[in-house]
Amino acid sequence: MRREGARQLALELPHAESFRRDDFLASPSNAAALALVDSWPAWPDRIAAIVGPRGAGKSHLAAIWAERSGARIVDAASLVKAEVPRALATGALALEDLAPPRIDEAALFHLLNLAREEEAFILVTAKKRLDLEGFALADLASRLRAVPVVQLLPPDDALIAAVLVKLFADRQILVDKETVGFLTTRIERSLAAVRAIVARLDEASLSRGRRVTRMLAAELIREQESLF
Repeated sequence: MRREGARQLALELPHAESFRRDDFLASPSNAAALALVDSWPAWPDRIAAIVGPRGAGKSHLAAIWAERSGARIVDAASLVKAEVPRALATGALALEDLAPPRIDEAALFHLLNLAREEEAFILVTAKKRLDLEGFALADLASRLRAVPVVQLLPPDDALIAAVLVKLFADRQILVDKETVGFLTTRIERSLAAVRAIVARLDEASLSRGRRVTRMLAAELIREQESLF
């Protein structure tokens, strides 16, 4: 069980997840994306994309690559044409969460062209494949279809269990194998769901003054199911 001092600390400070390379949990579901990041700069193209659902690890991978490459990290929705040269100032850019219509397509097209001219590297993250999105600019859509894409696959049981253990440990919460096994088979098959249940259990543990156990986990899941 977490010490009272640690519990008080959790109430006072926001929880921050580490995006270091050593904290990334590898599995068959993310092996291709991790290999892409680790293989830089020996990429088949100077522009590459990692695609997967929310919470699958795209931002963690982008952060790992940015550390290796010296890249800036920019949210795709904030990209404007006037800032493109500055975005590529280090010769590498991680462009996060690319999705129309929340982007300036002219700015993105200029970014891709300038990156080619300056031989800069770009890593794009997106929830959906770039060739399936509805881009209005035909030339941009054509350019994006040519970008090599690595897909993050749904997590397997081993990865879900490992992420549960890690996120609980990050919050200084000790959980037994029974609780981890129960959660692994009961929650939605996504890393976003893992993060959500860990946060809810942490909050419930603090507010109810109880340890995180299989019983508490079952109560929360029943409460959530009763809402639907």
